[in-house]
Amino acid sequence: MGLLSKFFTWWNGATIGTAIDSVLHGERVGTDAQGNAYYRARKRSPGGRERRWVIYNGANDASRVPPEWHGWLHGTFDALPESHLPPARIWEVDYVPNATGTDSAHRPAGALERGGQRARASGDYEAWTPDA
Repeated sequence: MGLLSKFFTWWNGATIGTAIDSVLHGERVGTDAQGNAYYRARKRSPGGRERRWVIYNGANDASRVPPEWHGWLHGTFDALPESHLPPARIWEVDYVPNATGTDSAHRPAGALERGGQRARASGDYEAWTPDA
């Protein structure tokens, strides 16, 4: 169902329409470290704006767009991100995907997925009542 799903779904990669649009009307301008491909339209819109888009390498997740490419996509600057990048810092870490909704998501001690048992409230807690 791989090719057929491209016609109807957007969450597992670019749809057929976006892929065709990228080939016919787009110009590939670059790729980031994760393999996401960035495009811009060959012709500007009647208002003079340049249409820009990304085709993700894998699942469509906007958190996978690095900050420098995010700025380019939204028109913060016109030049490609490579010309705006400062040198890498030693404290910068590699990208980690958003784990919300997955098995590797953070679950604190009182979460239902971990048994729902939390520490008892200490003596400094006083419940609110509407009569007080």
